[in-house]
Amino acid sequence: MFDFSSIQYNSENPSLVYVGITMLTALLLGFMIAFTYEKTSRDVNRPDSFIQAMILVTVVAATIMQAIGDSVARGLGMLGALSIIRFRTTIRNARNIVFMFGALGAGISAGVFGLTSAFVGVTVFCLTAFLLRFSHFSPAHNLQGKLTYEVPIHFQGQKDIEKLIKKHAPRHTLIGYKVYTSLKKHNYVEYQYRIKLDDVKDGNALVNAIKGLSEEIDMSTVSFNHSDFDEI
Repeated sequence: MFDFSSIQYNSENPSLVYVGITMLTALLLGFMIAFTYEKTSRDVNRPDSFIQAMILVTVVAATIMQAIGDSVARGLGMLGALSIIRFRTTIRNARNIVFMFGALGAGISAGVFGLTSAFVGVTVFCLTAFLLRFSHFSPAHNLQGKLTYEVPIHFQGQKDIEKLIKKHAPRHTLIGYKVYTSLKKHNYVEYQYRIKLDDVKDGNALVNAIKGLSEEIDMSTVSFNHSDFDEI
């Protein structure tokens, strides 16, 4: 096994071997993080440019750390130079921000020749991402739903509907209530609920249970979708 401690490290004038090992390590770590993101992300619209950016940013971070070395003056100068650049790209998904931050951390660790910390940290990071992919915290078990139904204003079974919603979707909230005054839907009331489901089967069971209560219930809109942003 190659002994990295045998390499003569000089932060002011790093050797070519040192620079080469650092860049290859940063590149490898970048590919590991990008591969993990690709396999664990459920975002269908994820851009390829973001995946490429995670790989490239590790090399950039490693290069910057090598250029700074142990020099405080270089660090302050680099900080001033980077502050001029304004990054206007907005990353709305918190998970994507964490992956980008992880890529930066991997590049920084490789840049200061903390290879052990870099490999162990990235390995744990990637394994954790895969575990979360199949855990209860995965978006697959996090269905956001909007339940809309109409009933006559004299309908007496609203409490029964609320019991069914509470049974199949404990995390729910009433977001809308509308009383119709038009001749076509005179004396009808519309209820809108925002619900959170653990499984698609719960949504199907809820809809069928509500429909089975009375023929007066009109299930006008039922929609469920994965979401990483909205929470109840």
